[in-house]
Amino acid sequence: MIPAGPADPNSGAPLNWKKPIHDQQVHKFFLIDRLEYGDVDGTNNYLWDAQGWIGGDYNKLWLKTEGEGPMRGGSPEDTEFQALYNRTITPFWSAQAGLRYDVNPNPDRGFAVLGLQGLAPYWFESDTALFVSEDGDVSFRGEFEYELLLTQRLILQPRAEINASAQDVPEYGLGSGLNNTEMGIRLRYEIKREFAPYIGVRWEQTYGETKDIAQAEGEETSSTAFVVGIRAWY
Repeated sequence: MIPAGPADPNSGAPLNWKKPIHDQQVHKFFLIDRLEYGDVDGTNNYLWDAQGWIGGDYNKLWLKTEGEGPMRGGSPEDTEFQALYNRTITPFWSAQAGLRYDVNPNPDRGFAVLGLQGLAPYWFESDTALFVSEDGDVSFRGEFEYELLLTQRLILQPRAEINASAQDVPEYGLGSGLNNTEMGIRLRYEIKREFAPYIGVRWEQTYGETKDIAQAEGEETSSTAFVVGIRAWY
């Protein structure tokens, strides 16, 4: 039975009902989404992609890091850190704003970040962000994942990442327009929900002026890697 009278458009409850009391407890979460070893045309490399947060129902401090490098040669070739304020704006979406700092591209550089992260229709996990560097260069990144449950423990996860720039930044090997894409698919087995080894493949491709810059410097413009890694959270 639906009570008579006007209803709250957010909850559907009668408008004169008292608002619920939100939980003020502080929670925390940490996820290693990808920690993997890859074989790229006979060259071995490693990659990490992790994030975590601490906060309440609506306001959180969100931290992210990712990077990669060769197994032989030691130090990472790319390392990125982000510290963001996260505000829940709908049950499935959060707006994020903060700072990003890249420490391995020489010279190091910082960015302002404005992003949107959440669960898109049809259960696509989405993480999009607009970056403005300390020199005023504007870039965009979109990451999208989907989990297909083959069984209660065996999960197939396609993934796509897109990077684009508004300006040429040749000192960092970037041209304007679409820079590169990374496509991947990983099959993981959840030994328990918090820990899952996986195998998979990832394919990277550069485009346009970014591709021209890479070719001029004698670098590969596309690569395919077979990967093995772990996914864990707590």
